[in-house]
Amino acid sequence: MERMARFVVKHRGFVLAVATALLIVSVLGYIGTRINYDILSYLPSDLESMEGEQLLENDFNIASTAILTVEGMNSSDLTDMEEELREIEGVNAVFGINDVLDAGVPKDILPEDAQEMLYGKHDSTMLIVRFEESSASDSTMNAIVQIKKTMRKDCFLGGMSAILEDTKELVVQELPKYVVCAVAFSLIVLFLFLENTAVPLIFMLGVLFPVVYNFGSNIFLGEISYITQALAAVLQLGVTMDFSIFLLHRYQEEKADKPNDEAMVSAICKTSTSILSSSLTTIAGFLAMCTMSLTLGADIGIVMAKGVALGVLSTLIILPALIMYFDKWIEKSKHPVLIPHMGGVARFVTRHPKSILTAFVIVALLFFRAQGLTNVYYTLTDSLPQDLTGIAGTNRLSDDFGMPSYHFVVVSDELDNSQMKSLANELDEVEGVKASLCYEKFIGAGIPQSAIPESISELFHAGDHKMMMITTEYKPGTDEMNAQVDAMNKIIKSYDKDGLLTGEGAMTKDLIVTSDHDFNATSVTSIAAVFIIILITFRSISVPALLVLAIEGAIMVNLGIPYFTGTTIPFIASIVLGTIQLGATVDYAILMTTRFREERNNGLRPKESAAVAIETCAPSIITSGLTFFAATVGLNFVSRIDLIRSLCMLISRGAIISMLVILLVLPAMLILFTPVVEKTTYHWLERSEDTEKRTHHRLKHFKERV
Repeated sequence: MERMARFVVKHRGFVLAVATALLIVSVLGYIGTRINYDILSYLPSDLESMEGEQLLENDFNIASTAILTVEGMNSSDLTDMEEELREIEGVNAVFGINDVLDAGVPKDILPEDAQEMLYGKHDSTMLIVRFEESSASDSTMNAIVQIKKTMRKDCFLGGMSAILEDTKELVVQELPKYVVCAVAFSLIVLFLFLENTAVPLIFMLGVLFPVVYNFGSNIFLGEISYITQALAAVLQLGVTMDFSIFLLHRYQEEKADKPNDEAMVSAICKTSTSILSSSLTTIAGFLAMCTMSLTLGADIGIVMAKGVALGVLSTLIILPALIMYFDKWIEKSKHPVLIPHMGGVARFVTRHPKSILTAFVIVALLFFRAQGLTNVYYTLTDSLPQDLTGIAGTNRLSDDFGMPSYHFVVVSDELDNSQMKSLANELDEVEGVKASLCYEKFIGAGIPQSAIPESISELFHAGDHKMMMITTEYKPGTDEMNAQVDAMNKIIKSYDKDGLLTGEGAMTKDLIVTSDHDFNATSVTSIAAVFIIILITFRSISVPALLVLAIEGAIMVNLGIPYFTGTTIPFIASIVLGTIQLGATVDYAILMTTRFREERNNGLRPKESAAVAIETCAPSIITSGLTFFAATVGLNFVSRIDLIRSLCMLISRGAIISMLVILLVLPAMLILFTPVVEKTTYHWLERSEDTEKRTHHRLKHFKERV
């Protein structure tokens, strides 16, 4: 490490030149990385709903569909618009009433449920637009944009494909605001708590490098989700800023008796161990998300773990070069800082450790119970502004046709016409089902088979399968929809044991089941990983237990608050929050425990050691915690996407709760469990020959401070 440190200090100009060149390469990588806006696409591929989606896409070319509600348009204009839609690149087919009946054929000849599906209120009809590729593909997104330009007055575009394109447009608009807010709010905190005016600006410049590197290197993953894109830079800034603070503080200490170059070499060497060990817990926490069945977890986890690793390398290589390069400017820009005096807090904690711990246990258990009662939503459209084109179009579809959602049924082509009719009739009887539409319903309904266009047959028959479309009165993610999916699946399996039900309703139900598993998996894995790393670091069984319990208590409080405020949170928040909060804030607990142990080895008693640890660690913990809070809280004010807004509010609040727990509760735990810690830790106290002399000195110094 010393050899690398000397190279960085001696060749700082070269280091910065190479780092800048890598920025250009990373920008190209960022441009080449695809963004996925479809969360449902991250469901496990072996789920029946996902298998059904694959059949719809591969056999029927109907996995990506949009529905256009048309009100008050005459047949001629409707035909013209259909033709224009068919000409759009990426559109596979357009299906409407004109494809079912010739202009001279009365609509009364259609089956009643087909009439209900194709004709609605306000003299409306619908056009079903099929795309050549999946809903979240670039081809489909571009086609949606062109459809919006082609639409006439009183036309409303709905469906998942339209909603995903709206999401893309919204994220592209908001992403710069996220970064600006995170940087601005973080700078405010750093200006208040760091004595050098130039340092916050240099820190932000130092963070720029690993953030851009992280986004650029995502090209090797092929694509990332829009949630990862929106949160990665903000979380990376908040999580890795404390590494920069640790390095700067050590450099300023070393400068007291060493030349600047030697001081920085020493600072890098002495800080590297603590930064590397601290970052391991954070990286382990993020990688725990890879255990999620919903592969969105791996998407976020890998990107963030990579970001933390790049942040560590940047802190040890690029930031020292920046600090040395601007060192004179830093020294000239000092100003008074807002450093809270923690003497009163230290005295309170050391005098009332039992009361503090008892209160914490009671509060944690109460909020743990509340956490299980918190309302969670799974319907992704609920997280988006309701005035978006796709949302408004879907709502119009519900108003005119009474079908806020629809299912697709895929069965074997071995089922004959009578069986298909019987299956459709049984599905029609399921509570909440509005109508079923299949080819076999047209046959024998007064329509000669020769009058049915071949395109209709191709729409419902493909490969070795038959398909029908089911409209429903229920919204995805609701209890009513989930019960409807169960009932429909039971009927479908009675006709074809390999039959599949898919669509947003079935996929959302699978998302709910998957999320319950993922919450437990990520919690257990992240706790186990962090526990093992702390166990190795301290060579103790009890220390990791105390630290993890403290942070997990803070997480319980954070997740329980929405119940008392009557807030409904997105499903993904409850899964990833615990992992993020544990990985990002356990560093504070390690810092506090390390200083407590150091003071115990210096001869101070447990209460005295806790008091010194609180006073000395508080500035770093408060600065880091508030920076993490500031980096994420701003998104709550600027984002119109509730999923992003809610997640950032929980993360920012979690940073404050964890910070308070580390400053108040953890020292109390260390005081009370000192006998246990000493018996279950290898060489917790390492006495040397000068222990008595050092003990006398520390006790004298402590009494003077008190």
